[in-house]
Amino acid sequence: MTQTVGYGVLYYSFAVLMRPIAVTLQVSTATVTGAMTCSILAGAVMAVPVGRWLDRRGGRALMTTGSLAATGLLVAWSQVQQAWQLYAVLIGIGVTGAMVLYEPAFAVVVSWFDSVRRPKALLGVTLVAGFASAIFLPLAGSLVDRYGWRTALLVLAVVHGAVTVPLHALVVRKAPHLEPDGPRPAATDRTAGDRAAVVRAALRDARFWAMAVAFVAHGAAMTAMTFHLVGLLTDAGHPATFAATVAGLLGVLSVTGRIVLTGAQRRIRMTTVVAAIFAVQAVAALSLLVVGGSRLGAVIGVVAFGLGFGVASLAAPALLADRYGTVAYATIAGSLSVPITLARAGAPLGAAALLTDGGYLPVAVGISGACLVAAAGILARAASPSPLPSPADSTHV
Repeated sequence: MTQTVGYGVLYYSFAVLMRPIAVTLQVSTATVTGAMTCSILAGAVMAVPVGRWLDRRGGRALMTTGSLAATGLLVAWSQVQQAWQLYAVLIGIGVTGAMVLYEPAFAVVVSWFDSVRRPKALLGVTLVAGFASAIFLPLAGSLVDRYGWRTALLVLAVVHGAVTVPLHALVVRKAPHLEPDGPRPAATDRTAGDRAAVVRAALRDARFWAMAVAFVAHGAAMTAMTFHLVGLLTDAGHPATFAATVAGLLGVLSVTGRIVLTGAQRRIRMTTVVAAIFAVQAVAALSLLVVGGSRLGAVIGVVAFGLGFGVASLAAPALLADRYGTVAYATIAGSLSVPITLARAGAPLGAAALLTDGGYLPVAVGISGACLVAAAGILARAASPSPLPSPADSTHV
């Protein structure tokens, strides 16, 4: 629930607010978009220190504080009068987002559930949060149309604070993991030396860097497609309304893809399933150039691409926890999220640079190539043993 509200208010609502804010502040939409880019970069800077905090102390204080701060910043956002104030507020939201969104939520889930129950728990989080755009884009749009963007932000701030603060404060707590022979200490109770040893082992592991390449490439491809799909479809001859409607399928299909991944991994190795989905996305991106001119072809291409849209957010924590355990999961995940976040921040600009007078061919080819790189990275050294001298889900080093 907190992820649905958090992403809906702190991230997706920006798409609705961007243009009216630009008009009010008398700046270009590029200037306003730059503020969101700075927000994303601020979140990347916070990823590793937040991960270290989570490994040492758990998520309750961090996520509660972040929720309170984010709520206050939403109120401040509603009062900005100049561009520099907008940048300051959104950088703050980027910092607080790193404290309350997927990375800390996954760390809490990974530390609480054992390896058998963990996949379903991660699926539960991502399934519900997958509807954030479907809920909050129309809600934000309705609020802006009726009350203006400043009042809309105040209403969203109330919703955010009322849902996230009490749930993070009252529900999140350290997890007493259970083994067959009785309780064992939670990952947050291990020594700093234990955590440092696990982090060192992960960062020296070639498999970690193969996964990093995979998820960085995939993150860039997903963000580029998010920003340019409507343009690609309109360039193919479709009306803007149809293009926007079809593009909206990506959020819903991300939920479908996560369900497919969770069900298939019971019978097939997760890396194989993920690589296959990424490969399908590569073909789908190119198919939009070939058959995207017809409505049926556009829908089929978007559906095929959308099935992998949310897979990485579910696969990454599962793969990291299975290989490196839970002792230093948040720190390792934070180290991985930094390059992924930077790639997402730069992907829209990189894709825009590929646009030529010939249309979206270079962009689609680039997205397809990135998906193929992601598939190869997921498979690289997938069968190699964990670098830890103990079972992957153990807290011992």
